[in-house]
Amino acid sequence: MISPLRVALFTDCFSEANGVATLSRQFAAFASRRQLPFLCVHSGPRTQIACQRSVTAVEIKRGPAAFPLDHDLSCDPFLSRYKNWVTAQVRPFHPHLVHITAPGDIGILGLWVAHTLRVPLVASWHTNLHEYAGQRLNKLFSFLPDTWRERISVTAEEWSLRACMRFYGLARFLLAPNEAMVHLLQQRTGKPAFLMAHGVDTEAYSPQRRCRRDRSFSIGYVGRLTPEKNVRMFADLERSLLDRGRRDFRFTLIGEGNERDWLRKNLEFGETPGILRGEALAEAFANMDVFVFPSRTDTFGLVLLEAMASGVPVVVSPETGARVGVRHGVTGFHAPDVHSFTESVLQLMNSEPLRQRIGAAARIFSCSRVWNGVFERLYWTYERGLEETGCRPSDRAIAESQTTS
Repeated sequence: MISPLRVALFTDCFSEANGVATLSRQFAAFASRRQLPFLCVHSGPRTQIACQRSVTAVEIKRGPAAFPLDHDLSCDPFLSRYKNWVTAQVRPFHPHLVHITAPGDIGILGLWVAHTLRVPLVASWHTNLHEYAGQRLNKLFSFLPDTWRERISVTAEEWSLRACMRFYGLARFLLAPNEAMVHLLQQRTGKPAFLMAHGVDTEAYSPQRRCRRDRSFSIGYVGRLTPEKNVRMFADLERSLLDRGRRDFRFTLIGEGNERDWLRKNLEFGETPGILRGEALAEAFANMDVFVFPSRTDTFGLVLLEAMASGVPVVVSPETGARVGVRHGVTGFHAPDVHSFTESVLQLMNSEPLRQRIGAAARIFSCSRVWNGVFERLYWTYERGLEETGCRPSDRAIAESQTTS
């Protein structure tokens, strides 16, 4: 890139164990490798500024009023106290755009900074918050009759979607990880929306990390252990396998969430080691014989690419499989119900050649989704979005901003 855009990323997740955090860290690493001017605002254990090569990190400590949204994610309703300080850090960077990843506290701060500095705002959609709201309320009101509970769930989902769309409508243009969400954003906000792909580190996640010695068939999962992930399905899958006379298997469900205790109590052949990171996580992926992902609410499912890069066949819901590009019978299996999940797992249990063939195809597929290509495409999308919305700075303006920074 002769005249690279100066990007200020405001992300609600950076150090956490989730897909948005992984994407944000990889984005900063890409900018550093390519020496692209990049500023990243995110939460952390202390408020500080760190500069390394072309990347400036502005870390903000959330206050005592912060409340949990998930096991490792919080929201500080008073984070606006930093708005003048953060603006003072962003202003001399001369960003050509501000990119926010969610309507959380950091995202709202990014919205305010972009408005104050009159910088184009770009917003990316990564989580179906409306579906999460509906499913969590469905569980919360489990004591009510089914019709009442369903009505509450549907109403909450619709109003949550409306609120999210009002927020995203404040951006100049939008990004989403699948075509269905791109279309919905365009339809509900009237703003241009573009596809933002996801990638995987094929060096970190590799079949070469496999080191298992036991012979039991390993059924794995990585992600939040929460209702919207449909993780109670694993208990149904276990009963189904036992009914088919199989006892030579083991579940390894990696992650945290409010369903972890329930899974511990209801799985006879399961372990829940909590959150794993780095080499421990990569090794756990490689030691799986199949990766089962029953969620229907994920906008993408980054862990699927990590499993596939590890040479592991995946069995997924049809919705998620289509979003990631899993080819049924080639790189994995689509399973619409417990019976289909069971049959797919049994096929892999009964045929080592099949498992190896599908695992190898999954690895090849993942190698076409590396992060460098993802972010090169993203910068092209930035350019296109700025041009379509009349916000593209001239090459001269970019050069001048680089000279003054």
